[in-house]
Amino acid sequence: MLADPDQEEDFQRFLRRVDDIAKLVQGLNPTDPAVKEQTTAETVKRLHDQENSKEEESKTVVNRTVINTRASDTANAEAWNADGFLAILEKDAKERAKRRKRNEHLANALKEKGNDAFRKGDYVIAVQRYTEGLEKLKDKQELYTNRAQAYLKMHEYEKAIGDCEWALKSRQCYEKILEIDPQKESLFKDCMNEVNLEEKRMKEEERAMKELQSGKLAALSIKELLQKLDRPDQSILYYMGGIRLLTGAVKDCTEQTLFRTNNGFSILKDNEVVRRGFCAERKNTAEVDLSVSLLFLWQAVCAGNEENQRLLLTYPDVNAQLPKLLSSGVPEIQKETLALISLYSETENGRRLLVRHQDLTKWLQILMTFVNSSDARASSAMNILSDLTEEERFKIQSRVLLSTGVLPLFAQLLASAKLVNQAALARCIGIMGNLCADVAIRMQMAECKECWQACLKLVDECFDVSTPKYQECLFAVLGLMMNLLLESNVIIQHFAVDISGRCMSLLREKDGRIVTRAIGVLSRILPVSSSAVEEVVKGGVVKKMIKFLKAGGQITSNYCIKTLSICTRSNRQAQEDLVKSDKNFSVLLKLLESENEMTVGNAAFCLGQCLVVPGAATSLLNSNVVMILLKHAGGDATRTSVQENAAIALGKLCVAEPRHIVQLRKLNGLAILNSSMKYVHGI
Repeated sequence: MLADPDQEEDFQRFLRRVDDIAKLVQGLNPTDPAVKEQTTAETVKRLHDQENSKEEESKTVVNRTVINTRASDTANAEAWNADGFLAILEKDAKERAKRRKRNEHLANALKEKGNDAFRKGDYVIAVQRYTEGLEKLKDKQELYTNRAQAYLKMHEYEKAIGDCEWALKSRQCYEKILEIDPQKESLFKDCMNEVNLEEKRMKEEERAMKELQSGKLAALSIKELLQKLDRPDQSILYYMGGIRLLTGAVKDCTEQTLFRTNNGFSILKDNEVVRRGFCAERKNTAEVDLSVSLLFLWQAVCAGNEENQRLLLTYPDVNAQLPKLLSSGVPEIQKETLALISLYSETENGRRLLVRHQDLTKWLQILMTFVNSSDARASSAMNILSDLTEEERFKIQSRVLLSTGVLPLFAQLLASAKLVNQAALARCIGIMGNLCADVAIRMQMAECKECWQACLKLVDECFDVSTPKYQECLFAVLGLMMNLLLESNVIIQHFAVDISGRCMSLLREKDGRIVTRAIGVLSRILPVSSSAVEEVVKGGVVKKMIKFLKAGGQITSNYCIKTLSICTRSNRQAQEDLVKSDKNFSVLLKLLESENEMTVGNAAFCLGQCLVVPGAATSLLNSNVVMILLKHAGGDATRTSVQENAAIALGKLCVAEPRHIVQLRKLNGLAILNSSMKYVHGI
């Protein structure tokens, strides 16, 4: 609500006119000529009335744009019809857009000047700058909330409430738009979040101000300690001691808020001794202690406080120093920097602040180096990385240095698996596997020869190291390999035989999770190399897969039957091995009864491939295979491969052993088979 009633009334009148014009525009294109004529007449009348009232309109201080009625006679003539009127509106809209862009730039500049004055404690100037910004762009919400904060400092509570009421209109606007168009939910989620945070900030500061005015000791101590820290030219030990006392005084949200409202974050900007010690490239003992003390303080004032978290990252020195502190090599500094960053990464809003204010292109590489740490820093770094991978912008930024910085380091860590923090390495591998959801990252990793070599080395060493932590690394690296094998390139083809050989060796593992993933890797690597298929068939892969299929397990079964379908597709030895290993096709028949369509499709494919083996079709004479295949061939599975493979297998079955046709006729299945024959090739 505007402070001046006349201004408020004028602004509301302007909004009503906008609605009226919108209705007129909609009425200019009706199907009923009579309605169109009436709407055109109303439009002419409104343009005439608007010109007559222009002198009165100019008295208001509310910025607005009216349709230019002083155009040439030709333009006025065109306005009397629908096309001309719409053309004028379009031109006017473009002019408004240009003016708004220019005014938005000016409003932002004035907002920054107001923020600077606010930080310095000059609240009168801050109010002036925010007000000037609103004169340029009156619907800029943050100017209202910032000015309300300044009013609170000046104890102008009624004015602060007035600005808050205006800011709250934004919430109603966002909610209304979402109600009209639910698809805009993601678009307006950030806007609603900003509104909620502004409301929370105002309530916190109002409560903190009341406690300060009431003389509460804890509130007063924050202000007094900040005043003492504001003394210039003291020793670094003086400031360090004051910072530690201040940290101890911050107990709850009220103290956090008072720290902010009393310019606590400006200590780096305003205190040269503190800033120089914190930003020093090579820190002495006192500077290390000072930096650690600052990090403790920021943890205390930012824990659970979104506004403080936001404000801290707006300071250039903090933004520039965070990655440097992580790379400092000083354990105490690294530990507390990680603890501070964790406050951000653990929440959705905190992560958004990080990706908005920080250049994260180097963070993946920096945080990955902590895998070499044997203490809690490694776990903290992996927690942060795991959280950040949820942000799309982090993935995008991570692409920049992936091939030149991240992947060489990652390959080195994999190759040194026996020497690093294996618990952290397992998590790091899992994180890299999750990043493979980004196609650009996955493609770069899949083309990295050094990564594949390091993965194979880690697998090789698992036979020498059987500790639980190393097993977790092995489990994670197999998952990573499965994700990378979603790609296909010459590097993968080059390593196909080696990869499949390692997986065959892992089938002897006692850990069922590792066996399952090894089979999963087989199912994805074999399609790219016929040489790899030949090697695993020689190694007895068919017999092993039948063994695991008999043991059950849905995920393992899916990988096993997929592996068998690849091997039997073109390898006669594999076809013969399957007929020998699966007597009367009992395993395949059971899989054909599965509810999983992919399993059924692959089982039907395998069966069809193996029917070329002499005697295979005859061994099925006393089974219900015809009925099963017929059901799938004429079924309505969502995967068309199920119908196709079942029809092909049924056709091959009848060709290889004509006696199956008798059963087919009894089931009235010839019509179904004939309609499915378009899928059968080469029978």
